[in-house]
Amino acid sequence: MIYDCAIIGGGPAGLNAALVLGRSRRKTVLFDDDNGRNLVTRKSHGFITRDGIEPEELKRLGREEIAKYDCVDMKKQRIISVKRISEAHYELATESGDVFHSIKIIIAAGLKEQLPNIPGIEKFYGTSLFSCPYCDGWELRDQPLAVIADKQVFELAKKIYTWSRDLIVFTNGEGRLEEKDKQKLLRKGIKVVEDVIGGLEGDNGQLRSVRLEDGTLIDRVGGFVTPIWSHAAPFAKELGCKINTHGGILTDDYGRTNVWNVYAAGDASLIVPSQLVIAAGEGSAVAIGVNGDLVNEYFEMD
Repeated sequence: MIYDCAIIGGGPAGLNAALVLGRSRRKTVLFDDDNGRNLVTRKSHGFITRDGIEPEELKRLGREEIAKYDCVDMKKQRIISVKRISEAHYELATESGDVFHSIKIIIAAGLKEQLPNIPGIEKFYGTSLFSCPYCDGWELRDQPLAVIADKQVFELAKKIYTWSRDLIVFTNGEGRLEEKDKQKLLRKGIKVVEDVIGGLEGDNGQLRSVRLEDGTLIDRVGGFVTPIWSHAAPFAKELGCKINTHGGILTDDYGRTNVWNVYAAGDASLIVPSQLVIAAGEGSAVAIGVNGDLVNEYFEMD
């Protein structure tokens, strides 16, 4: 069997793409190995009608809705390779050794993140330390917060100031905060600590204090960090897709990349802003692009 479209990644972008393609009567296969980066997140916010939902519950509801469309197959498998067989279709191989064929590919595998090099930070990430203020700022409003970042620390601190005025910026010894920006923060009452962080103190994911390398404890109950983002899957690079200025896969408004029959949606193409509702919208747009291209190609056939 050759599918009309194979979707790599079952987050909001991939699920919404599968839903729209299913409703377009396109034979579609969705691959998801349930190893997304939001596994550490307990609640998801900013998605209308689903504000505060658990990420896994959102996925369960999405799969339940997609299951109504018998032209969509959902596979709990990890894709390990994608090869162009001809101008007409691709071959996808899974970790378990299964092989699938599809005319079009949607890369919606999202991102993976590397947290700042601070001992024990992973114990608090997703519970009291977060990366997106639009997703979690409301829950931390008016509380004493830490902003832990490198060269992006000034921009991040300005955003967090919307939710809390009790901020301390930690540069973790990187020294990348320009003096003029430091003075702007100080004038707003935002403290700046440039010492190296030795660790974080707290229990059950709840931050209590930031411990500097010299042992000084600075009380904080939560905060925000800037991870380093990278693509969760290598296929865009391997297939020759161009990259945009943010490091995401370059696409047009309907998810088309520069590589024929390869599309991308969600965090993998956007990088920023990284939100569920935006990724889901991207999934809808890319599915419309895929279906529209299939329609046009069919009518151009002799």
